[in-house]
Amino acid sequence: MTEPANQSSYSGIKRSILSSIILVPLVVMLLVLSTGYYFFASFIETSTVASLKRIVQDHGHMIDTFLSERQRNLGFVLQSYSFEALTDPEFLGTVLKRLQSESHAFVDLGVFNEEGLHVAYEGPFRLAGLDYKDADWFKEVKRKGYYLSDVFLGYRRVPHFVIALVGEAGPGKWILRSTIDTNVFSDRVKSVQIGKTGEAYLLNQEGRLQTQRKSGGDLMTEDPDRPEHLPEQESVKTFIQKGAGGVSCLYATTWLKEKNWLLVVRQEKADAFKSLYAAVYWIVLIMIVGGSVIFGLAFYLTGRIERRLRRSDAEKERLTQQLLQAGRLAELGEMAAGFAHEINNPLQIIQSEQSLIKSILSEMQDQGRLMPSEDLAEIEDSMKQIRLQLERCAKITHSILRFSRQTEPVFQTLDTKGFLIEVAGIIEKRASVHGIALRHEISPGTPMVHADPAQLQQVFVNLYNNAIDAILERHGPRGGELTVTACRDPQGKAEITVRDNGTGISPENLNKIFTPFFTTKPVGKGTGLGLSVCYGIIDSMGGEMGVKSEKGLGSTFTIRLPAAS
Repeated sequence: MTEPANQSSYSGIKRSILSSIILVPLVVMLLVLSTGYYFFASFIETSTVASLKRIVQDHGHMIDTFLSERQRNLGFVLQSYSFEALTDPEFLGTVLKRLQSESHAFVDLGVFNEEGLHVAYEGPFRLAGLDYKDADWFKEVKRKGYYLSDVFLGYRRVPHFVIALVGEAGPGKWILRSTIDTNVFSDRVKSVQIGKTGEAYLLNQEGRLQTQRKSGGDLMTEDPDRPEHLPEQESVKTFIQKGAGGVSCLYATTWLKEKNWLLVVRQEKADAFKSLYAAVYWIVLIMIVGGSVIFGLAFYLTGRIERRLRRSDAEKERLTQQLLQAGRLAELGEMAAGFAHEINNPLQIIQSEQSLIKSILSEMQDQGRLMPSEDLAEIEDSMKQIRLQLERCAKITHSILRFSRQTEPVFQTLDTKGFLIEVAGIIEKRASVHGIALRHEISPGTPMVHADPAQLQQVFVNLYNNAIDAILERHGPRGGELTVTACRDPQGKAEITVRDNGTGISPENLNKIFTPFFTTKPVGKGTGLGLSVCYGIIDSMGGEMGVKSEKGLGSTFTIRLPAAS
């Protein structure tokens, strides 16, 4: 190959690597950010609307309670005193003071005869002696027995609303009426605290304001931002509508039970979803910074790869000779060592990435960008579990390497019960996630054993994982059972069984499962080395390993180990 051809090859490889290094992380970053934004936006919208619904329901209940309590106050007066007693101005003033001690919302108190004549009045206006027989409220209260009016002007020419009740004792039907202070009532309605722009107010059926708005609007005037969507009775309606000033607002409306008034709670859309807009800002910023980092690293790494390719070509002949002399691996120990070395490479990368993630999380916490929460605690627990499993994998690969070098295992005296429970903890979470019941039936007389804990752990983890796979294949996410028992057998050995109710093993495969490279799992699911390695480990410890199984019923693996002296 000529030098120009080499240069052309390097340029093509460089472009290909550069494109891959840029496009792959860039696409992944965009997918992650867009997916995260979608779910975050959905959560914010749902939670904001739900919060506004809850506020409307609670506030509507509070207003209904206020009105019903004022009605009960008047009803108590009506039932407690006669028409003759209440027409006494001095006594009527005493009753009004008692009502006002219950609620400052009562402005006055008046008594009307059956013809609509205001026979007695106590309050700030001169209304005694006026004739109300043609007033709408008077006709309604005589017809219904109870009436809560809309806000109106009346004789006093001041916006107000009244509560009136009919009494039938004494000289036929007579009426007790009280005016409710619109300022007190409006303050109660406006008391909702929702962000900076949230407000609450009441409309009658004609869309006229019954209370004042924070954003402006006189009583009895038509609401310029009248809701376009009305709720059903006893329900809450939420929607987004552009107001008269061109500002979009999030609305929640409901009808009051005590009065056919519409409770409107609204908040400017920008205020309601400000956290969502902040998220958009950060996503754009992350994309800009992340894209810059990706491009910078891509050019830097591509240059390094190109230089290494050039050096590798210079050593190609020497490496080819070395590969030809190496040949194929002839023994299983050498193969196992190769597997262990290959596994150690991704383990080191995973360990580095785990350390990087831990460092980033710590930095984010120190900078205040990541606040303590249950999710953070779960992430920290997961990081600890990753570290634990990396150490366990390292022990397994070191065990394989020791085996390939024909080194002796490190034997210790192990508490069988404690050891089994500790090992089960490794796969307990996986079992619970898949709905598998994990049980231990360990006899108090189970003897201690003398074994290498790392190798023995490898045996049981492999058995547990095989059992879980078989259970999931048969039962799916429910109905699985995995039982671990331990006892002293008649020969004084520690007998440990691992029993599952999975798919079981067919008779034709039962005698092959301890053979190297034999597996019943699909391609890519198993190497066939697990049970053969387990059998070899147990045999090296002076123990025995056997299996009983029926297709469709489950499997039972039995291990017998000599008791520790």
